Amino acid sequence: MSMPPVDPAALSPPPPSIGPRVRTVPPGEDRERLVCPDCSYIAYENPKIVVGAVVTDNLGRFLLCRRAIPPRRGFWTLPAGYMELNETTEQGAAREAMEEAGAHIAIDALLAIYNIPRISQVQMIYRATLAGPTLAAGTESLEVALFDWKDIPWDELAFPSVVWALHEWRTRAGQTGFAPGTNPPPPVEGL
Repeated sequence: MSMPPVDPAALSPPPPSIGPRVRTVPPGEDRERLVCPDCSYIAYENPKIVVGAVVTDNLGRFLLCRRAIPPRRGFWTLPAGYMELNETTEQGAAREAMEEAGAHIAIDALLAIYNIPRISQVQMIYRATLAGPTLAAGTESLEVALFDWKDIPWDELAFPSVVWALHEWRTRAGQTGFAPGTNPPPPVEGL
């Protein structure tokens, strides 16, 4: 006995019938938000905070991770990622270094704050040193390596903000008590 063909539309989940589901400009707001038409609850969508670090070892080499995940799989980046709930930015940067590079780090200073509005991100990048000799690629990294400045694979870096942060590190080398760097002046690739 053969089964009748399945209608693909029947496999799709039904549209939400409760909660925030209507895009509208709520009273007192200046832009569209997702609102529940039943109770007027507003679901605010906010930028993601990325935390990471420019990490060096005692020889001045830079820790980079080759990405095992999209976007930019196979390209090199700093150990960085989205903050988790209930952690400080410093804890998040240290966690990302451990998750992506198996690295214990000692954070020294907030190096830079980058605004990437086209992807709704704020990136907070710290200056740090390796606090132990162990490195190991985590699940989001194909490999990790330490590079002298002259050997950094500049043409294989994943994102413009990685380049900005490495140059910010070089500008701030040996300095203490400095204001964090910010986006380079326009026009800037990647914004």
